[in-house]
Amino acid sequence: MKGALLINLGSPNSTSVKDVRNYLDEFLMDEYVIDKPYIFRALLVKGIILNTRPKKSAAAYKKIWWDEGSPLIVLSERLHEKVKKQVDIPVELAMRYGKPSLKSGIQKLVDQGVTEIYLVPLYPQFAMASTETILALADKLVKKYFPQVTLNDLPAFYNRPDYIEALSESIQKSLDTAKPEHLLFSYHGLPERHIRKSDVTKSHCKLDGSCCNTPSPAHEFCYRHQCYETTKLVAEKLNLKEDFYSVSFQSRLGRDPWIKPYTDFVIDDLAKDGLKNLAVVTPAFVSDCLETLEEIGMEAKASFIENGGEEFTAIPCLNEDEKWIKTLSNWINTWAEK
Repeated sequence: MKGALLINLGSPNSTSVKDVRNYLDEFLMDEYVIDKPYIFRALLVKGIILNTRPKKSAAAYKKIWWDEGSPLIVLSERLHEKVKKQVDIPVELAMRYGKPSLKSGIQKLVDQGVTEIYLVPLYPQFAMASTETILALADKLVKKYFPQVTLNDLPAFYNRPDYIEALSESIQKSLDTAKPEHLLFSYHGLPERHIRKSDVTKSHCKLDGSCCNTPSPAHEFCYRHQCYETTKLVAEKLNLKEDFYSVSFQSRLGRDPWIKPYTDFVIDDLAKDGLKNLAVVTPAFVSDCLETLEEIGMEAKASFIENGGEEFTAIPCLNEDEKWIKTLSNWINTWAEK
């Protein structure tokens, strides 16, 4: 019997400093997120980051927390409920970090008689710190606890026409309302070393400005290429002029070089250059979360206005968009019918 498991990033259980610390501990100690030797990672995370960051992060979560709980969890649950109604096999929801855990999601499917699971990472673009860590943990859990289960997974869907259509239509709605002078595609950032580590050719990803545009097998797992490809396909779909949009990367951590350009720098420069009306979309996420609601919707907006901007629109993620729900459901149904 087949079943599907929707998997998102996760969230603290509450906005308390303790819960945020526990969440950050699980998240940052993941070897696919901070890909350093265990001792170094433990010294950095437990010795430094967890002594300073939880209080600041808890304050940020408080700004965006809903009465029902974490926006990311609530939106993921709503998505799950709507997808369930449109598919013909059992579907459950899990988070890579926090609750509901990946193990509990697999267990719920097994309890319904499922022996073949379709893993659906809710990340359009592939990255070590998102898709790969989900697949690695799921494989580990199945081998240890569920040996009767086989796994399949949905590949990165950054360039699938039905996804691009859903994303483009959702963006167009905001553009029609806000009528911005410029549209910024802001993707979650990654350390440059993650891009090189994911390069199956071990030589293509030079981050020199041209490698993402030069055809290569490396692109199957290249996050940066996939972000630019998503942008290009949306721009083509919406007939956007080249000078109307640009790409940047947000959410840096630590001192190592991350992929550029940096969103905060780009937004400030646009304002200083006289831009008055800016819209920002965040297509690395399918559900609004801390990085979209607080980092972009609050912090980036305040900085844009401080530097001379006037109108700022944070375009919502796909969330519960009907076309997105139908698209996701179709993918699951197509797999189930094989």
